[in-house]
Amino acid sequence: MTRPVSIKNVAERAKVSVGTVSNFLNRPEALSPATRERVREAVEALGFVRNESARHLRAGRSRTVGLVVLDIANPFFTDVARGVEDAASEAGLSVIFCNSDGDPAKEGRYLEILAEQRVRGVLIVPADGDHERIGALRDRGVPVVLLDRRAARSGQCSVSVGDVGGGRMAVEHLLGLGHSRVAFVGSGEARQVADRLRGAQDAVVATGPGGAALKVIETPTLNVAGGRSAGLELAATPRSGRPTAVFCVNDLVALGVLQALTQEGIDVPGDVAIVGYDDIDFASAAAVPLSSVRQPRQQLGRAGAQLLVEEAEDPDHRHRRVVFSPELVVRASSAPAARRRRQVASSAI
Repeated sequence: MTRPVSIKNVAERAKVSVGTVSNFLNRPEALSPATRERVREAVEALGFVRNESARHLRAGRSRTVGLVVLDIANPFFTDVARGVEDAASEAGLSVIFCNSDGDPAKEGRYLEILAEQRVRGVLIVPADGDHERIGALRDRGVPVVLLDRRAARSGQCSVSVGDVGGGRMAVEHLLGLGHSRVAFVGSGEARQVADRLRGAQDAVVATGPGGAALKVIETPTLNVAGGRSAGLELAATPRSGRPTAVFCVNDLVALGVLQALTQEGIDVPGDVAIVGYDDIDFASAAAVPLSSVRQPRQQLGRAGAQLLVEEAEDPDHRHRRVVFSPELVVRASSAPAARRRRQVASSAI
């Protein structure tokens, strides 16, 4: 195996000292034009590439940041990552991307690796509510910004979306259309799931005793496969007791529910209305365009990266908890109950 070309190799070929090559790389203005040209020719001839990692370790400052998300298969996190990368690039930084799969142990291993790499800071969508690993990283002097999660303490930066309000908004929309039997589809310990469920419950409770009912359907995963499983469970429920509207914890789950119901001959929105969450690009492109609660995905990632850069560069940085407001986008998958009844009546003729 060929060994990498070193500064010493360049110095020998250019017939200069190692210090002169170092000056060429870091302070070229300190060299005469003739010396600069001689070193440049040696660098090009040998194909020398400087070792940025070693230089950053010596300086104690890296030009990279870490990004840890729950599931890169979910386009929501892909869009968040794009926002992070855009802001990091503008600051002259690169991004090390890590996928925790929602596994706290895997998340912990990645945080350890990022600390070993001396990253400038870490942006993370935590796998659970235990922030001990994050606290340990901050104790090492590594800035950490929480993404898609509101920090519990004022001494921690975070960027999130008002998920309680988003869940309430989705279910209020369905209740406003005349639906009184609503299902919430989702599962897991993530704060986002709990907040969206809480918002859904608040909307149902506000209808008063006997006003509406909320059925929680657990999914094995928060992806299309998990949604299909929930959709089949819904389809197997006798029509007399089946929810006529479904609020899904994210769009991938909603797309799975839509697939399963359609496969079982249940009309959307004629028999069951569906609202998802995130408003990923696939939502509007579904066979039945999906109503969804929109999150500003790239903006969320960009804002988080900007906070991280500020904290890493300014010792007097003021920690902020940025909260974006969600927005309901209504499409064909949710329709008034009256329209649903007309469709059912016409199909019986």
